[in-house]
Amino acid sequence: MPHVATNTKAHSPLPAAFASVMGWSFDLFDLFLLLYVAGPVGRQIFPAQSETFSLALVFASFAVSIIMRPGGAAVFGELADRIGRKKIMVTVLAGVGLSTAAMGLVPTYAAIGAAAPIIFLILRVIQGLFVGGVTATTHTLGTESVPERWRGLMSGLIGGGGAGIGAAMASVTFIVVGQLYPGAAFDEWGWRVMFFTGLLGALLSLFVLTKVEESPLWLEAQEAAKAARASGAAAPVQKMRIKDLLTGKYRTITLLNIALAAGAGAQYYLTSGFLPTLLGPVVAVPTVERGWILLVASLVVVISATATGELSQRFGRRKTMLIIGGINVVALPLFTLAIAGTKPSETGTILMLSCLLAFFANAAYAPLMVFLNERYPTAIRSRGTAITWNTGFMLGGLLPTFVNLLSPTVGDIPGKLAIFLVASTAVFIGVVLISPETRGALAESEPADSTAVVHDEASQNMHPRS
Repeated sequence: MPHVATNTKAHSPLPAAFASVMGWSFDLFDLFLLLYVAGPVGRQIFPAQSETFSLALVFASFAVSIIMRPGGAAVFGELADRIGRKKIMVTVLAGVGLSTAAMGLVPTYAAIGAAAPIIFLILRVIQGLFVGGVTATTHTLGTESVPERWRGLMSGLIGGGGAGIGAAMASVTFIVVGQLYPGAAFDEWGWRVMFFTGLLGALLSLFVLTKVEESPLWLEAQEAAKAARASGAAAPVQKMRIKDLLTGKYRTITLLNIALAAGAGAQYYLTSGFLPTLLGPVVAVPTVERGWILLVASLVVVISATATGELSQRFGRRKTMLIIGGINVVALPLFTLAIAGTKPSETGTILMLSCLLAFFANAAYAPLMVFLNERYPTAIRSRGTAITWNTGFMLGGLLPTFVNLLSPTVGDIPGKLAIFLVASTAVFIGVVLISPETRGALAESEPADSTAVVHDEASQNMHPRS
């Protein structure tokens, strides 16, 4: 698409970059608070005679929120493409924070019976819709606002770094609340306070409203469309519907992107996402020590994802994801089994293994966000990126529930985790092998070729074929 001059003032990318990183951080902070309180929530809201079945019900409620994300991505992604990334970001950040806080108000099963899990699940549905919308804005506004040189780093910083920051905030909250409500008090009130902290994320919407500028690429696309209409010419990109992502030239692109996101998401959910449960019911690490291990591992994620995102800018998205995937197919199951086989008192060893697990698992999807961005033109980038990211991560996010359901006892969980990790990483590698290099294609009006693999990864820019 040709460059179209706008009359906007000089654009500063920093507020948009900050809002995108923190928006995704608070999004995952709110979403994954449940993983830190799975035990008490299972006992209070989803009681069952079997501990693993109770945990499976909790993870099923987590999966409900994940399942709703593609729907939210479709709705809010289309709105973000039509009326702007910024306006929708304000709405969805407030929605996620308020729905999360409401979970802390749900009465227990002992108080209102079956209505308790029903109300909790409804709130998870609402939260999932807004989470999908957050992806549609944070995953486009940040990368569209920074110069080309920094888009790989921005991808890692938002996608993986944001996840690490969000998990770190959840760990800090878990540590603080655990100190304020020790032992039985945490089961009674502490888990509710954890959910109430979701209101902090809603406050970020005020920053977006007052400080963040709209994406310059989106503004250019709007100006180009206006100029085309004024001259009577066809718009650079025709008005599209959601179903158009699954037809014509976008169909193969979208299906491959979903499969790639599923493989990447599975590596995250089966490692960092499952780590609180692995260290809790499986290994039985004491609460305070567990909180510190999770906190340090979360900070490692920020380093891992940011560094890998930058590597993808230097060496290409495809090559970077292939190297990390090749390491992970062996390393991730080995680290998981090693953690499970370590005594809970050996916190130093568990910390080291947890950090290694988090480092490599989160490196896998660090380039994914900008890769998805580069597969779609500006006019449909929010919905294309959000739908493929959320659908893929939805599929990956379902796997921990199956791990629990297929494990007769807590002791069977590590072996099942290892099997699922090998399979999901193999899917990730396979899709990358048949996908093209995309580095440098963000501002192009046409997507990268969906079938041809570009082997010249030393080229800084890619010119897609029609």
